[in-house]
Amino acid sequence: MIALGNFLFRYRNGLFPLALVLLLVPSPPAFPDWRIAALAGASLVLFGQLLRATTVGLDYIIRGGRGGKVYAEDLVTGGLFSHCRNPLYVGNYLGILGALMASNSLVAIAVGGIGFLVAYVAITLAEERFLRGKFGPAYDEYCASVPRFGLKPGGLGATLRGSTFHWRRLLVKEYGTMLVALAGVPLVILFTRHYRDGQVWWASRWDLGLLVVVGVLVVCYLIARWLKKSQRVVA
Repeated sequence: MIALGNFLFRYRNGLFPLALVLLLVPSPPAFPDWRIAALAGASLVLFGQLLRATTVGLDYIIRGGRGGKVYAEDLVTGGLFSHCRNPLYVGNYLGILGALMASNSLVAIAVGGIGFLVAYVAITLAEERFLRGKFGPAYDEYCASVPRFGLKPGGLGATLRGSTFHWRRLLVKEYGTMLVALAGVPLVILFTRHYRDGQVWWASRWDLGLLVVVGVLVVCYLIARWLKKSQRVVA
């Protein structure tokens, strides 16, 4: 699993297009009404992005790898990392699972849900091996008190109240990921309704509403990018 995790860590950005391939696979619907699937999927995506936003806003972790390999400068244990060791990965997984669920494809949900779960577990195990080798007993102590993917609720309120939320850092670091994830749900719904169900995109008020949502999110993305590039907002 560790060898697989190191491989997937190196090429982890290439995993996301694989989720799109699953949308092309013929499948029975997971829910009797596509709107139920859309609501369930959107809820998961929103919760995942809220988790990521809270994590980045409270205590940022620099663990993006170096030379395609796992790397970390410091052992970050503050903010949400004091309650979950991998809140960003949990947020990512919920976002992917939510997008797949919004497609209302039983095959995409089952295959993608299991596949990405295995991928994130493997990547996490590879990171843990590196962190244990670099930080030794301090990391072992951290692992003993904080769950890998679950949430330790004790003291969560105190953590949130006692921490400074860095909204500028959140905007600079997360605007792309957040807006792409949020726009992904209506785009997935529109694509699957058009491709699988033969529905014309502008045939109903639901589809028009989804297109409006995508348009608003694109505008928000462009504004956030302009604020960052013009350095009107600096992390």
